[in-house]
Amino acid sequence: MLRAIISAIVPILGVLWFLDAPGWLGLVIITEQYLAVICGLACLAGVITKPLPGKLEALDWLVGLATMLSWCWLAWNYEAWLIDPINRGPEKWVPAILAILGALEATRRQCGTVLAGLAVLFLAYGFFGWMAPGIFEASYLTPVRYLLYIYNDTNGIPGLVLNVGATQILGFIIFGATLNVVGGSRAMTDLALATMGHRRGGPAKVAVLASSLFGTLSGSTVANVMSTGVVTIPMMKKSGFPPRYAAAIEAVASNGGQIAPPVMGATAFVIAEFLQVPYTDVVLAAAIPAFFYYFLLYRMIDRFALANGLDGEPKESLPKIGTALLGAWPLIAPIAVLIWFLFYLGYSPGKAALYSAFAAYALFVVTTPRRALAVIPEILRNSGQTLLPILLVCAVAGIVIGTINISGLGFALTLALGKIAAVGGVFPLLLATALIAIILGVGMPTTGVYVIVSVLLAPALVRQGIGDMSAHLFILYFGLLSMLTPPVAVASYAAASIAGSDMWQTGISGVRLAIVAYLLPFVFALNPALLMDGTWLQIGISCLTVAVAGTLLADVLASKRSFGGGAMRLVALLAALVIGASTAVVAPDSLPAIAIAVISLPVAWALTRIGLHSHPIKKEPAQ
Repeated sequence: MLRAIISAIVPILGVLWFLDAPGWLGLVIITEQYLAVICGLACLAGVITKPLPGKLEALDWLVGLATMLSWCWLAWNYEAWLIDPINRGPEKWVPAILAILGALEATRRQCGTVLAGLAVLFLAYGFFGWMAPGIFEASYLTPVRYLLYIYNDTNGIPGLVLNVGATQILGFIIFGATLNVVGGSRAMTDLALATMGHRRGGPAKVAVLASSLFGTLSGSTVANVMSTGVVTIPMMKKSGFPPRYAAAIEAVASNGGQIAPPVMGATAFVIAEFLQVPYTDVVLAAAIPAFFYYFLLYRMIDRFALANGLDGEPKESLPKIGTALLGAWPLIAPIAVLIWFLFYLGYSPGKAALYSAFAAYALFVVTTPRRALAVIPEILRNSGQTLLPILLVCAVAGIVIGTINISGLGFALTLALGKIAAVGGVFPLLLATALIAIILGVGMPTTGVYVIVSVLLAPALVRQGIGDMSAHLFILYFGLLSMLTPPVAVASYAAASIAGSDMWQTGISGVRLAIVAYLLPFVFALNPALLMDGTWLQIGISCLTVAVAGTLLADVLASKRSFGGGAMRLVALLAALVIGASTAVVAPDSLPAIAIAVISLPVAWALTRIGLHSHPIKKEPAQ
């Protein structure tokens, strides 16, 4: 009970900060003081909610309380330390050691050994980087100076990323938890069933729609899989989809929610802060790639269902569209409020999300007054459970960013990747960046994937002429693809556990279904028109070539019998790759690109006339 209360205090503190509670009391609180307190509470909750095995409860509380008090010590003394940065006595560096070690332990318990280990490596580089060879030799720093830089500098833990996590992301997590409790996720599923359930391969299309809607709010691919997958995966299996394929569809659809506007799993706000651009710019830039991600996933499911003779659910067994719409007020009304506050009134994203959560709860109170008080603990508990790992990831990001800033590691990495580009051009640099992003992203939450990888790799891409937005979205895509890429495909394996399918086969199926996510970033990195950065002609030509190429590619990969198999299937694959890559090789408004776009239409028409083999193949067993 006490653990749950401490976890719930974290979102409560965030709400009070949003509502300017210190101002009501006549107090002046600096943002970094708030960040230090919320970081301390997150560390305490992170330690005690994931206790050590055995009878070591006292040790858990000792570590958690020592860590929290060390961060609160920073908050209490922050103003005095601002005007006395020279003195670095034990009253500063002793709590710094306790605070950082406690944050690492809480991160290890909540987010896994990989992320905590990565933070330890960066700390080791901060202490000993001056001994590294060649271009990776860092400037010498006294241990105390480095510790205090990470502990109390705005480029360290109480910095930009933690600020975004404790404000903007916190608001959306409370919004998502409120929607879920008041019936928003059920409304999503009912709407998806009413609109998609009766279509060919209907249950899989329901999974795509429901997971995309829920995923953009959840901030966690795995949480999305476990929330919607328990409903959609059994439905897909029952309708005839092989278990591995059903699990892969759910994993890919859930992962796509993290790149789908308007929320993008809360990462859109971090991108906006990093690039110092309006949040709406990020949303517009991400819209076209996200549309193609889901459109081509939908197309591949449809072609697979056609090849395997998988029909939709009977209409009489599904919710009626009118009934589903009437019952969707817990979803539609709060999202309308969110859009109103965000785009019309111009509120900050976190505050707009918080007010939308209040609106959702107010509607719930009006319609279900008897449960009005009963759901508040659940909202706070769910918010706290989701928020804890994100805040700890943000703290670790502060260690990474602080180390890079003070040691010069960012310049060294940029120089090393620049040498790759100098030898082979931009494409090898992009390929190396994609591989590094997938490797570093293994096991990390969405926000952590983006923050860590973008800080390390984005400057190298920008120096080679790739636009800021293109570079950051490229990194986001490949960081997230670590969730689907074997051998550590966390999202695919979570879905496989629900489906009872082979994890490796599920991972391979997920890669095939998400093929557009592996290829499209290379196109928009070299052709920013796909990110709405160009003339209408450039955007139109780019969208046309990607649509044609993606449709052909989806048809090729949907079934081994596509295009009659054999040579024609290979021709269709090559045509898809050439058409899709055209605007990345030449300017989208150049004559060659326009010619390819015009020719692609009759070519695609001719190939799709061949299409999939019309006779269903033998269905794989559902169990």
